[in-house]
Amino acid sequence: MTSYSIYVVDDEAVVRNGLKLALKKKNYKVRAFESAESALKAIDENPPDLVLLDIGLPGMSGVEALEIIKERHPEVIIVMITAYEDVQTVVASMKNGAYEYVVKPVQMDALLVILRNAFETIAMRKEIQALHEKYLKENLPCFIGESNAIQDVMELVSKVSQSPDTPVLIQGETGTGKELIAKAIHYKSPNFKGPLVALNCAAVPKELIESELFGYEKGAFTGAEKAGKTGLVEEAAEGTLFLDEIGDLSMEAQAKLLRFLEQGEYYRVGGTKKLAVKTRLISATNKDLLHLVENNLFRLDLYHRFAVVKLEVPSLSQRPDDIIPMTKQFLVEFSQKFSKSFSGISPKAEAALKEYSWPGNVRELKNLIERGVLLSDGPELMLEDLDLKDVNGRESSKQSDNGHHLPSVLPSGIDFSAIIADIEKAYFEEALKMADGNESKAALLLNLTRDKFRYRRQKLNGVR
Repeated sequence: MTSYSIYVVDDEAVVRNGLKLALKKKNYKVRAFESAESALKAIDENPPDLVLLDIGLPGMSGVEALEIIKERHPEVIIVMITAYEDVQTVVASMKNGAYEYVVKPVQMDALLVILRNAFETIAMRKEIQALHEKYLKENLPCFIGESNAIQDVMELVSKVSQSPDTPVLIQGETGTGKELIAKAIHYKSPNFKGPLVALNCAAVPKELIESELFGYEKGAFTGAEKAGKTGLVEEAAEGTLFLDEIGDLSMEAQAKLLRFLEQGEYYRVGGTKKLAVKTRLISATNKDLLHLVENNLFRLDLYHRFAVVKLEVPSLSQRPDDIIPMTKQFLVEFSQKFSKSFSGISPKAEAALKEYSWPGNVRELKNLIERGVLLSDGPELMLEDLDLKDVNGRESSKQSDNGHHLPSVLPSGIDFSAIIADIEKAYFEEALKMADGNESKAALLLNLTRDKFRYRRQKLNGVR
């Protein structure tokens, strides 16, 4: 059991010693001071978890001491003690960062309730800080979580990272963090000093993918830059090349990529000089590549070269024990980003996060917490701050006939444009899946031309 430290600052010996004795019986570590000046010196040397601070002190007042403590040690919780209910002074103290106040003569039952609530806040803060320090200590963008599913993945990441050039295929649903896994492999590998270069194959027109990968010589084709262009393969020399959405590569680009993987050599588009470069290839997809192979949309020999090591990233629904630890990490991240002071998550919000199915996986969770922190004031993330349930506890998503979830309008409002984009993207992905990755067939399913389908899909993926 954690033993919390408390400093009692009061000029009345009866009050000071009485509180010290009573709190020690409750297994708190207690030190007592008769002046703000002596307490400040001790706090600077060894900050406690909480300070019980009398407002009416001789010399430096409790209000003045409060301002100094919060400036020097903002993490210390301060509960003010006052001999009378001086509303203006108490309000000023609360505005300056006091957690709560008690009135003399101090009622121990009431004080113990305040302390219990305060220490729950401290416990949550320390837990979040420990998670944050662990994340930073790793010095790489890997997953937060202790579930067996993610621990197995990270164990495989550590093993794979020992090689500087073994190709890795990362498979998993959209939003599971495949790019984070690729980064983890890179930063743990001997290539970590080299560049990590990423390309989303689905976001580049198929007729341009080859020049993106291998570069081109000047005048190689209409619109080519006069000086030519270095390809991403060359940019990733002595580092890692990460190809996302690998299932969208054209058959022609697949053939040239296979040659590069087998021989480490390539030609720029329009070039005659054979080039060689050393880089590690990591690829990722949310598609069934073997299914594409069966439909002659992906080369079997390239699949075997890509998949020397296969790594399956679990969906968030497969790792429910990691939902709250990740939520706390995102809470820290976005509290810092938006200069907020969130210290925890309400029990109702935790329950809702655990019960939700997370079709958008980790990306959906991260976006949800970002929205909640941005639009609310804290210090706790509440159920109504989330886009999962409304304030009456009803499910915030309605299911349509085809299985898509439609968010309800919440009292706090919704991001209508983002919702429309998500729905459109879901239909595009569903159509592509039904068409086995064939864009022309998928366009027909949505009653769109192929060009319009491609344009709108690229726009949804952030390509302009």
